[in-house]
Amino acid sequence: MKIRFEHITKVYGTQKALDQIDFTIDSGQIIGLLGPNGAGKSTLIKILIGLLIPENGRIAQEDTTINTQSQQYKTMIGYLPEDNPLPKELFTGEYLAQTAALYTLKNFDRESLIERTGLSTVAHKKIGTLSKGFKQRLGLAAALIHGPKLLVLDEPMTGLDPNQIQEIRKLIKSLSPATTVLLSTHILQDIVAICDRILVFNKGQLVQDVALTELENNKDATALEALFAKWTA
Repeated sequence: MKIRFEHITKVYGTQKALDQIDFTIDSGQIIGLLGPNGAGKSTLIKILIGLLIPENGRIAQEDTTINTQSQQYKTMIGYLPEDNPLPKELFTGEYLAQTAALYTLKNFDRESLIERTGLSTVAHKKIGTLSKGFKQRLGLAAALIHGPKLLVLDEPMTGLDPNQIQEIRKLIKSLSPATTVLLSTHILQDIVAICDRILVFNKGQLVQDVALTELENNKDATALEALFAKWTA
């Protein structure tokens, strides 16, 4: 799914959270969204998923403006929020079934989805008994349940142990090229491990838009950390 951001501006009071943002998300890419706290990343995500409307600018596909409030658009995207609110009283499988019903999915491969997201051992447990890591996996499964063309992930590795992180990275990489992924994270190791391209924000501005292959030592998180410090100084 290819989406173009054109002159996106969002203002809170007198503060510009985003100021004339222009970039394109290309189909099948895994894009890392970076920036210090308050840089505008969360505002951008909320605009992309339809929770906020910008004062100026538009999101477009080809030459057509996207109505991010429309039901049609919302069925094309999947979203895993950072806080990942889940109903504690439901069972894992029950929650996935209810999520499928919200998308009016008459048939979905429940067992395959559970296996892909590493939920097999907790499929019959209540959500309230799950660890943070398994809750993250469940949120990811819910975001993937309808086969979205665009997947937006906000700090998806939070609470995962090193083995789980490797598994989720592998899962995210397996989604391309059918699914475009926008990954917001502070973990630079995730960026160098799975991303094709990075967008760096600072004080509401897009300060870098670069492919990982264009950077020296592009598999070195420490080198990227030094560049990040320079870009956002």
